[in-house]
Amino acid sequence: MLRDTPATVYLKDYRPPEFLIDQTQLWFDLGEEETRVRARLALRRNPAAETHSADLALHGEQLELLSLAIDGHPLDPESYRQDSEGLILKQVPDQFVLESEVRILPQQNTVLEGLYKSGGMFCTQCEAEGFRKITWFLDRPDVMSRFTTTITADRQRYPVLLSNGNPVETVQLDDGRQRVTWTDPFPKPAYLFALVAGDLRAIEDSHTTPSGREVALRIYVEPENVTKCDHAMAALKHAMLWDEQQYGREYDLDIYMIVAVNDFNMGAMENKGLNIFNSKYVLASPATATDRDFQGIESVIAHEYFHNWTGNRITCRDWFQLSLKEGLTVFRDQEFSADMGSRGVKRIEDVRLLRAHQFAEDASPMAHPVRPDSYMEINNFYTVTVYEKGAEVVRMQANLLGAEAYRRGTDLYFERFDGQAVTTDDFVQCMADAGERDLTQFKCWYSQAGTPELAIQGHYDAANQTYSLDVQQHCPATPGQTDKAPFLIPLAIGLLDSRGDDMALRLQGDTVAGTGTRMLELREPRQQFLFEQVAEAPVPSLLRGFSAPVKVRFDYSDEQLMFLMAHDSDGFSRWDAAQTLAQRILLQRVADPECPVPSGFINAFLQALTDDSTDPALLAEVLTLPAEGYLGDQMEVVDVEGIHQAREWLKTTLASELQEALLAVYHANAVTGAYRPDAASIGRRSLRNLALAYLMQLPEANIHRLCVEQYRSGNNMTDVIAALSLLADRDTPETAELLEAFYQQWQADPLVLDKWFSLQAMSKRSDTLERVEALLQHPAFSIANPNKVRALIGAFCSGNGVRFHAADGSGYRFLGDRVLELDGLNPQVASRMVRLMARWQRYDPSRQQLMKAQLERILNTEGVSRDVFEIASKSL
Repeated sequence: MLRDTPATVYLKDYRPPEFLIDQTQLWFDLGEEETRVRARLALRRNPAAETHSADLALHGEQLELLSLAIDGHPLDPESYRQDSEGLILKQVPDQFVLESEVRILPQQNTVLEGLYKSGGMFCTQCEAEGFRKITWFLDRPDVMSRFTTTITADRQRYPVLLSNGNPVETVQLDDGRQRVTWTDPFPKPAYLFALVAGDLRAIEDSHTTPSGREVALRIYVEPENVTKCDHAMAALKHAMLWDEQQYGREYDLDIYMIVAVNDFNMGAMENKGLNIFNSKYVLASPATATDRDFQGIESVIAHEYFHNWTGNRITCRDWFQLSLKEGLTVFRDQEFSADMGSRGVKRIEDVRLLRAHQFAEDASPMAHPVRPDSYMEINNFYTVTVYEKGAEVVRMQANLLGAEAYRRGTDLYFERFDGQAVTTDDFVQCMADAGERDLTQFKCWYSQAGTPELAIQGHYDAANQTYSLDVQQHCPATPGQTDKAPFLIPLAIGLLDSRGDDMALRLQGDTVAGTGTRMLELREPRQQFLFEQVAEAPVPSLLRGFSAPVKVRFDYSDEQLMFLMAHDSDGFSRWDAAQTLAQRILLQRVADPECPVPSGFINAFLQALTDDSTDPALLAEVLTLPAEGYLGDQMEVVDVEGIHQAREWLKTTLASELQEALLAVYHANAVTGAYRPDAASIGRRSLRNLALAYLMQLPEANIHRLCVEQYRSGNNMTDVIAALSLLADRDTPETAELLEAFYQQWQADPLVLDKWFSLQAMSKRSDTLERVEALLQHPAFSIANPNKVRALIGAFCSGNGVRFHAADGSGYRFLGDRVLELDGLNPQVASRMVRLMARWQRYDPSRQQLMKAQLERILNTEGVSRDVFEIASKSL
């Protein structure tokens, strides 16, 4: 067990830094056994500091101090003190230059923070607090400095030496080494520092900004991957153009670089001018990447590029403000992806993720506000609440203000705070000023945790031709927050007439009626909205476009849900009606295993299935049943087996009743010709593979042959992996043969093998855990690689509920073992795995005890990391 409970950091304790660092010069001497880092920091006292100490405390971890000097004078040991977390310099002047040299060991850095070795490449990851593992520094986001970086390394092994900013000098040295210097003209916090050194190849392009500046674009990869970067480059150019058109933001350096690395804790990192990416979000070809991979690359490339303004030029004052950059930038990348593809489908995908993961986080011991009040380990706050719910909070402001006022708000934000480290309050104030609105109440979305619940009742008065909506809001208690103030909630609604058309909406007090969607503003715990001149009883369409991250309770009949599923003009609402109806049927089946499928649902499913007027991508979403995990969230006590059995039963019933229609859809949506990751082709493949998934519920030889044929003849990874995933659920000699053939074909491609690991980990077979444990010993698996961990261990524990939550606790023991193994290598990855047991109290008493025992075992292990300690202790 930890000797001492890790210290908690509180937002209320924030104080401005006592010192600032105007200029930072770094010299890296990269070696095969060790790396030496020299630093020259120009420091001065901060006039805005609230306290004034004679000493200076610098952050630094795992650094071997070699030399230390102030203004050129070496310091004697009595003038400083070093411990495991930093360096304290005694009695420093008000302004001075600090010079230091340290020794670090990147080759031994399995945590993948600071400077580390990935294969034959040196690279860095400094967000959130990794720079302190490189040199002594004020490693906090409100200390912004101008960096000049010089890198020296063996010319043959590391011909490419990169850092932030623009290259200013390259020198070939007589000893076979080379020296390259980079200067970043923009001040930045240390977390945005980056360095890469390796034997890399680049694809190059350029972009001309509206002001006529030519920007060189380069994507660096290992030599064998140079043919897989075209999609990433196209996505980058689309993102640059979109940001210029939608936000008026131009890129500001002469060169923009992306580097793909295989060992990376996150998806990517927005380091100024030098974005370091997990190779998963750069490399793609039709043979190796699925439609989802192509879309993911486009989204993440855009996200990191958009950070250049929303995160780099304007950054966070402190880490409690993390959503200032992440929530805003996720919203920006969501809107970009919607414009690049199917807007309706993109919205559904975002909401599904939010409901499945963020709503669950809000209902767990891990619940926290978008702007947290405290943390033990900042890495644990890179959460769906900060990112995805944070994006919804920005979206609500855009909805409340309207497009023009929102754009004025962002323009004001960039003008007012460029080059500064600021807060979420600063952002909201820009929105309020630009929209000429009081958004004080809206700030509750940043400070209060939990998912608000709206109980809505509708009443039609035929005599007066009015329709009223009575809305009550309530937010359940969360850790440390029992009583919540009412939220300001934008509630988008429509009213459908008996033909399924949108009715005119005339709210009491309106002078003109509008048709379509109306944005209501809920401010009170209970509020009534009265619509006038309503000629017939309407069917309300509520929370259109998912206008706020809330849960809605409305007593729809099955017939009304089927009506909305067939007619609603809002794609999200069509999908939501189908999900609600399927959820109702499935939970009834869990409660009563003899409960039949309502014939109306089968007919509605058939009607949707044969609707040629609907976008196939949207249709695939509408016809996809709610996930098992989401169904469990709707129950007081999760019935693991009951949910799984009910869902399999409904899929099989639909397949049996609609086999002919499903086969027709399967064949009609075949995509011929060369692979294209465009929205239309993606939609057709999505619908086709959904139809195949339903059909594979049937034990018919011709359907099995159809699936095998798709695997063997597929000209793209989307269709191949869809077929192989379905076959992996079956225990047949042919399945084993195809899995082995897939491995033999793709054993040299780590990203494709990640798919191979995942589809086996998510198999419904009863021996899946045994197979996963065997795959841990597979030569292609490495527990030191985060992608491999997520592909195998993560896929099993988070994506295979019925096997992970086995009644004997074997899945929990497996996870406990892996967390402890990972914690010694990479605490960040280990802590994310612990979260999978954070909601142990939602299960039956037996499973509760089994999960609790593993959490206690983890917590009581000697030397457990601060990352894992925080999650395990909060879970208990």
